Amino acid sequence: MKVFVQIPCLNEEETLHLVLSTIPREIDGVDELHILVVDDGSTDRTVEVAKAHGVTHFVHHIGNRGLARSFADGASYALAHGADILVNTDGDNQYPQERIPDLIGPVLRGEADIVVGDRQTATIEHFSPLKKMLQHVGSRVVNIAAGTNIPDAASGFRAYSRNALLKLNIVTDFSYCMETIIQAGHKRLAITSIPITTNRKTRESRLFSSMWQHITESGRAIVRSYLMFRPLAFFLPLGALLTLFSLVPFVRYLVLWLGNTAGDHIQSLILGAALLVGGLLSFALGLLADLLRINRVLLEDSLERSKRLQYDREGASAA
Repeated sequence: MKVFVQIPCLNEEETLHLVLSTIPREIDGVDELHILVVDDGSTDRTVEVAKAHGVTHFVHHIGNRGLARSFADGASYALAHGADILVNTDGDNQYPQERIPDLIGPVLRGEADIVVGDRQTATIEHFSPLKKMLQHVGSRVVNIAAGTNIPDAASGFRAYSRNALLKLNIVTDFSYCMETIIQAGHKRLAITSIPITTNRKTRESRLFSSMWQHITESGRAIVRSYLMFRPLAFFLPLGALLTLFSLVPFVRYLVLWLGNTAGDHIQSLILGAALLVGGLLSFALGLLADLLRINRVLLEDSLERSKRLQYDREGASAA
């Protein structure tokens, strides 16, 4: 059993040593444990610090490409080097690395494909009441969209099985956290969580400049991921609602016409026609989106087979 612990980094020279020094080097049931640093365009001594702590696996980005791309590139590297499990943690020492054995436990036992560390955000002291509320609401929205029950959907402390990594495809540019949960839910991957406590805050988040940017970008990722898997669940109710609303001005105009006073209320016909056209367009868009979904599923099946062949061959060469 080969495990890779992945650490996406952007200028983490001040905290990376705290992360590296607390990662367990031996875990029951794990034959090989490797540490992978994804350098997302760091301009400080992040790489030098990693090398000083014995890290030999690196993915380098010339410039800053974001957390989602860092995760995806790190996952590709781990798969190509024969990883059976990928653990993702952060370079700011937010997460308790000593809990990695507990995090990968359900994957080792074959009970889960993905395990998420639940930070129990309601108990984090440096989170404001607004942030705690938004974290809770965001996780609820993700769980509704994915059909899962993960208390902390935004947590980046995770373990992925090889099977999960081969099935998941990152398309967002912002953060992979919520997108992978929604994909996992719709692809029927087993996903669970374990409670953890976080370390003290070392710096502000570099993923977003404000809470509202985080809300906006996360909302876009959730909506995009949901529409990828259940377009009819969005477009059919929308079309039915617009069609139903279109009856109101039509009925109003009919009543006025029967009373011989419809001539001054032609706007009712215009409004009804506009709502009816909107409803029909929603139905048409839903059918087209569902056809695209079917095509995407077939393409992803082919992509998964290609990745299995590619990474199995590369993993055997690496071994």
